[in-house]
Amino acid sequence: MSKHLRAMIIVLLVASCGGGPQTAPRDLDNACTILKERPDYLKAFRATERKWGVPIHVQMATIHQESKFVADARTPFKYVLGVIPMGRQSSAYGYSQALDATWDEYLKSEGSRRAKRDEIRDASDFMGWYMNQTRQRNGISLHDARNQYLAYHEGHTGYARQSYNSKAWLVGVAGKVDSRAQLYERQIAGCRLGRW
Repeated sequence: MSKHLRAMIIVLLVASCGGGPQTAPRDLDNACTILKERPDYLKAFRATERKWGVPIHVQMATIHQESKFVADARTPFKYVLGVIPMGRQSSAYGYSQALDATWDEYLKSEGSRRAKRDEIRDASDFMGWYMNQTRQRNGISLHDARNQYLAYHEGHTGYARQSYNSKAWLVGVAGKVDSRAQLYERQIAGCRLGRW
C-alpha cells in the first residue's frame, strides 16, 4: 500500500471519529430509551439539574421541540423566488437552538468561551442558565415546561408583553412541549438507570 493511500485512510478514520453522534436517538417518544442510548445526555441533564434546578424532563421536552436531539440542527434556508437560497431564517443552532447573540451573552456570563451549541452538556447548561433568568425576570417556575418554552421562544421581553397570545400556533406548540415533559417525567420515574 502506498504512503499516500495509507495517509488518506488515516485522515478519513480520524475525521470520522468526530465529536459524537450528530443524529437523533432512535425513539424520541421514550425518555428511558433516549437516556440509555445516550448516557452522555443523562450526565449532562443531571449536571444541569444540580447546577440550575431545571428538571430533566423539562430540559428534554424543550430540546425535543427545538432540535429533535440533533446536535447540529439549524433553521431552514430562506429563498428568493422560491429557488435562490438567501441565508438561514435565524442564527439558531445546535441542540438548544440558541441564537448567536443569546449564546454570546451566556458565554460572557458564565465565562465559558469553549462551550459549543452542538455539545449536549453545553447546550443543556445554556438552557439551565436561560430558564433561571426566565424564573428571575418573569417569575416562571422551572417545573412549568409550557411557560418556560413560551419565554424561551419569545424571549424575556416578548413573554412579558405576552407576544405569544397573537401566535395561536406557538401556544399550541407550548402545549405539546408541556405534554411531552409530563410524558418524559412519568417515563423517567420508571427508568432503571444507574444511580438514578
